[in-house]
Amino acid sequence: MRKFSVVIAGGGSTFTPGIVMMLLDNSERFPLKSLRLYDNDAERQATLGAALEILLKEQAPEVEFIYTTDPEIAFTDTDFCMAHIHVGKYAMREQDEKIPLKYGVIGQETCGPGGLAYGMRSITGMLEIIDYMEQYAPDAWMLNYSNPAAIVAEACRVLRPDSKVLNICDMPVGTLRRMSQIVGKQPKDLDVRYFGLNHFGWWTSVKDKEGHEYINQIRDYVAEHGYLTQVEVDTQHMDESWQATHKKAKDILAVDDRYLPNTYLKYYLFPDDEVAHSSCTYTRANEVMDGREKTVFDAARRIVETGTAVDSGFHIDSHASFIVDLARAIAFNTHERMVMIVENNGAIANFPDDAMVEVPCIVGSDGPEALAQGKIPMFHQALMHQQVTVEKLAVEAYVEGSYQKLWQALTMSKTIPSAKVAKELLDDLIEANKDFWPELK
Repeated sequence: MRKFSVVIAGGGSTFTPGIVMMLLDNSERFPLKSLRLYDNDAERQATLGAALEILLKEQAPEVEFIYTTDPEIAFTDTDFCMAHIHVGKYAMREQDEKIPLKYGVIGQETCGPGGLAYGMRSITGMLEIIDYMEQYAPDAWMLNYSNPAAIVAEACRVLRPDSKVLNICDMPVGTLRRMSQIVGKQPKDLDVRYFGLNHFGWWTSVKDKEGHEYINQIRDYVAEHGYLTQVEVDTQHMDESWQATHKKAKDILAVDDRYLPNTYLKYYLFPDDEVAHSSCTYTRANEVMDGREKTVFDAARRIVETGTAVDSGFHIDSHASFIVDLARAIAFNTHERMVMIVENNGAIANFPDDAMVEVPCIVGSDGPEALAQGKIPMFHQALMHQQVTVEKLAVEAYVEGSYQKLWQALTMSKTIPSAKVAKELLDDLIEANKDFWPELK
């Protein structure tokens, strides 16, 4: 079987060790020739890189491994770029979350004003990585799971329309794992129908390979428990704040019980509840810095100090095996069925063709082909149209350097109560992001 060269862009991410271990765990399905880490933060990446170098020597010495801040070294002759960058890192995520709360507005990484701020930062970083890939590895594919995926995907559509970029999110995968536990199946045993935008969608069908429909069974469960399960199946989403999110799904379902909701809809349908239960001094960013950030980097330093990765504290990110499924679909034309972020082009019949939607796709060597989901109800269509307009205005604001359009994007968001609050927020966000955003006039 052919072996592949992979670069992980965002090598200093706390998710990198889990992704690397997941790749090694799937080496029979997706053999590696070389694995490279790339990040523009040399110090941060070096901590993880040094630890992973020890791990690779112990577990897969045949795989060539390097970590670098030189894009030519990182990208030359690679087959796949797996991108999970975080422009501004946790320091800026903290600002994304805390600044809105000063105005009584939700502070969240990918939704509302925080998501728009992060998106405006991410576009520059994503374009840079795409350009490096196309310069040094013109035949490579980028598997992008960087947040905020909706704005990143729209920016790629507008600014790099011919690039080989596949946009995918782990949230439908994580929730499907919970659904599979509810009905006593494995995720791979289930096929779904789903429509929406990234972090803004609904499941309309969950069937096994024999065609048995589980949506009513899951709906009844979620109406009582949300997506909380007796046996936890998703190690990434186990913190207290995530448990509250899974539980909140029952309230989202009650708004329209025809379809099973994405948990992120709580930020749009219940923003007042979220603000009421949020702290202006300790947000999700602080939770991550005190939790996953500390755990992963402490484990990396321990590996370097002891010279061995045995009992290291690094854990396989098993739920991220969807990344290997996507890479294999491209490499081996497997026609994998996956929920992906793609240009609509009729997949949702009564929605704009140029909207970046999240729907099931069949993925082969030419990329994803969206499966038709038919027409969607007026309630969902209207919500989606409002949100996709927010995302399009944000990208237009970036491209044109337009203060007016970013103000309009914030005003359009269901998370913000008025144009007055939107403008006050925008001015505060501009000041916080002056080292990252293009100048707005």
